[in-house]
Amino acid sequence: MVIALAGRRIDAEGAEPRFPAANAAQVKSRIASALEELGARALVSSAACGADILGQEAARDARLTRRVVLPFARHEFRKTSVADRGGDWAARFDRLMEDVETIVLDFDPGAEGAYAAANHAILDEAVAMATDFEQMVTALIVWNGQSRGEDDLTKAFADEARRRGMQLVEVLTT
Repeated sequence: MVIALAGRRIDAEGAEPRFPAANAAQVKSRIASALEELGARALVSSAACGADILGQEAARDARLTRRVVLPFARHEFRKTSVADRGGDWAARFDRLMEDVETIVLDFDPGAEGAYAAANHAILDEAVAMATDFEQMVTALIVWNGQSRGEDDLTKAFADEARRRGMQLVEVLTT
């Protein structure tokens, strides 16, 4: 099974709780259990603080084939999608990026649609890997179980996975 993963970032200070930093270890354990239960062979995701990094770490620990898709240059992504939440996320990102195959899309940071395009590329890459491995694809979303509105990229990822006929599995962040 090839897993395409997307989900919530760690909450910003003072934000409505969707993924409290205090839940990170528990969520990583839930992701690891899901990967094992699904018989995962590979994982494709981005590398933002929260669901993405935790998924990549769980996949690394399970010795799965891993790929990361970034919408734009690594240093800009680190600044805008990882380091902005503080904690040890930037150091974890740096360790992750040392040993994972990375696909970098050619968007400018802040370009409208860059993150949505990265989500589509994650699904596309998972399908390509599944074809190579003669496996199926499952979409794994890591979130609080509720859409935050029309601009919710996790919900859009899930909707696109369903549209493509993929099995969808949820891991809760709360």
